[in-house]
Amino acid sequence: MKSKLVVEIAEGLGNQLFMYAYAFSLSKQINYELYIDRNSGYSKKKNTLRKHQKYILDFFNINQAYANPQDSYDNSFKRLKKKFELFLDKFYVKKKFIIEKYIKIDGKKIALNTKTPDKEFLSKNLYIQGHFEDHNYFKHLRSDIIKMYKPLSKHLKNNSDIIQKLKNCNSVSIHIRQNRFTDQNIHKLNEIHKQRSMYFTKDLIDYIKKSIIYFESNIDNPEFFIWSNDFSNLQDHFNESKFNYIKGNNLINDFNLFSYAKHFIVGASTFHWWGAWLNENPNKICLCPNNLNPSGNNNFYPKEWKRI
Repeated sequence: MKSKLVVEIAEGLGNQLFMYAYAFSLSKQINYELYIDRNSGYSKKKNTLRKHQKYILDFFNINQAYANPQDSYDNSFKRLKKKFELFLDKFYVKKKFIIEKYIKIDGKKIALNTKTPDKEFLSKNLYIQGHFEDHNYFKHLRSDIIKMYKPLSKHLKNNSDIIQKLKNCNSVSIHIRQNRFTDQNIHKLNEIHKQRSMYFTKDLIDYIKKSIIYFESNIDNPEFFIWSNDFSNLQDHFNESKFNYIKGNNLINDFNLFSYAKHFIVGASTFHWWGAWLNENPNKICLCPNNLNPSGNNNFYPKEWKRI
């Protein structure tokens, strides 16, 4: 029987894509069968506080091999069992768990690099948990990941007008995530959350305005296409005819449209990160913010993307 690798999938789409990409890469390196635990992550309340936090990888061209119930930790009893297994795992020669580790620097959690383990010291039943938001883990498999991360056609609607516009001009994709710290369905939201969201949005818009100037100075006739989870106040900042607002799509259709853009002002989100990284335009320019990192990983933005 072939050795088995189970990856816990959780949170929003961008996070899910990082988790699966890391596990896919590792499964190839150590020659394990890859299975998806799509239940354990979403059995935790903290991972379902936002509307977009639900399992969505089945909308893509990914092999949907799901973990058996005995290989998941989707209730309180199993999570208690997992704590016990994690403790015992420290003493075993052959490890069952690969858990991404963090350290705290100035109060912020920073992800440590997860080294590829020696297969000799791995159990035949391996469980992986973490964000793994670093393309260095899987960039050597980019062509495979591009194919897997194509949305299934049955989930796509007719966006031919927008697609033609994106293809026929020097299109620049912009993604503006608003309400970053206030979109959770919890009762403890307070002024601190509101202030953090306000400052995050302000810094993001300042970065986007600087990036727009960069594109206007470096490419011919750029045309800007804006995606957002909240368009209510964006006309106050981007109200000229050169801005196209992409409204009315769901998550998957927006994600699909990113593949037709020519260039990117990468928003501080894992969702837009993937749109930029997967885009196959060989001449694309990707800008990213110098002072906004939504990830706990210092290698979140590829080195070849230009900081603004």
